[in-house]
Amino acid sequence: MGILDDLKGKAQKVIGGNQQAIKDGIEKAGDFVDSKTGGKHADKIDSVQRGASDFVDKQDGTPGTAPAAGEPPVAGQPPVNVEPPATGEPRQQGL
Repeated sequence: MGILDDLKGKAQKVIGGNQQAIKDGIEKAGDFVDSKTGGKHADKIDSVQRGASDFVDKQDGTPGTAPAAGEPPVAGQPPVNVEPPATGEPRQQGL
């Protein structure tokens, strides 16, 4: 089990049963940022709030509800990086 899978499992356990409290926190945090920026980024903040709330709604507290590495991402979620970028090795092109 990779570190990302471990963190994902822990996050899902925390979310389980606390969905409404987490969604309320997302709403409060977004509103706070919106107030501090004078509403200048309200559309982006609202979009992030919706995405985070949708993510919380999709979790049921059991590991494995989010897509595993290599599976297509769920709409609205960022893709999972399957391979870490190689460092120090030149890329071969044209093969």
